[in-house]
Amino acid sequence: MANPVLHIKDGYYFEVPKMLWRSRHDSKSDFPDWWVRLDDDFQFQEAGKIYDKLVTKHPGVGTFPTKDQFLDDYEHWKHSGANHANAGKPFDAYLASEEAEIYDYLDAEQWSDLQQEVRGEMAIGTYKESDAAWPQDKIDQYNHHLHGKILIPQPFGEIKNLHEKADGFCISKFMVLEVVIALCMVGTFSWLGRRVRNGDRPKGRLWNFFESFLVFLRDDIAYPVFGKKDGDKFLPLLWTIFLFILGCNLLGMIPWLGAPTAAFGVTVALAVVILATGMMVGSLRLKPFFIGYWMNLLPHMDLPLIMAIPIKPMLMAIELLGLFIKHAVLAVRLLANMVAGHLVLLGIMGIALEFASSGFAWYVAAPISIVASTLFSCLELFVALLQAYVFTFLAALFLNAAIHHH
Repeated sequence: MANPVLHIKDGYYFEVPKMLWRSRHDSKSDFPDWWVRLDDDFQFQEAGKIYDKLVTKHPGVGTFPTKDQFLDDYEHWKHSGANHANAGKPFDAYLASEEAEIYDYLDAEQWSDLQQEVRGEMAIGTYKESDAAWPQDKIDQYNHHLHGKILIPQPFGEIKNLHEKADGFCISKFMVLEVVIALCMVGTFSWLGRRVRNGDRPKGRLWNFFESFLVFLRDDIAYPVFGKKDGDKFLPLLWTIFLFILGCNLLGMIPWLGAPTAAFGVTVALAVVILATGMMVGSLRLKPFFIGYWMNLLPHMDLPLIMAIPIKPMLMAIELLGLFIKHAVLAVRLLANMVAGHLVLLGIMGIALEFASSGFAWYVAAPISIVASTLFSCLELFVALLQAYVFTFLAALFLNAAIHHH
């Protein structure tokens, strides 16, 4: 993988040691469609069709380059830039770039129509069934790249590569992990709920373990922030959020998985849940219905009408902006803390590998790397617990502010 940071990002596969999961594709027809689209042979065939149609449908292109020149420019573009930034990009991506200056010849609508027409003719299935076989060294090379990568089936969409989607709804690694955490929570508490349904005294290590979290959240967050009456009502939400975030954070400590809370979409979704809950409950509680919630954002001021007309709309705009900013910060705070820890661990391992590759004694670099990684992993374990608590505590404060006059 060209960029090691991708190891801590979301993707459409699970990565394990190469020896545990071997890619055994025998021919080009065995490889996934999205992988075939990244093949140079396919891309150049597609490029040739695009060029031919471009010239045929728009003969008045003037000083349009020759086909060989255009394909040479495309090849140069694919390997230009830092770390071959355009490597693997198809020909239509090149034509849409500034280097090709395609919009000097076609407008956006014409270009889109041309793309769709060529994509319809250049079907992956037809290419896979063609007689031109891939050489064995190419197949071996592609299998080597896919060793250790457990690809996630995509029944509702199509991916562009291991980290980008092409269209539709694509299932990523973090989505799977979030569903696993949610199912574990539902299964565990359904089982525990059935055990105490008859009012029997809770017993057992598992129940006492979870009850300790519940009592902590109730006595240290819910009751101090909401009071006893509202605290009991909001406690299930706070407990669910706390355990879900904690579970996602702890998954980042397991090799080859990663923490879903290191993805911006996850933390934003959690913050949106808090914002939407506050809006909904605040609109129901504060009178008049719905309007009372928004009017509660303004501080109480006895102003003459001539001053209230310009000042209150400005204050309302500032308060609305502040409302969305503080929930956005709630999302960014969790994201930044989880990403930062993984980046530190990645940096430590990178330093060790750099020392080893530069001729530095491995028996010195390896112990330093192992000890430092272990210490930071212990710190990461603490951060996983702390950030789940901080998010839950701030969520409680925001909810309390949304449902009470101030």
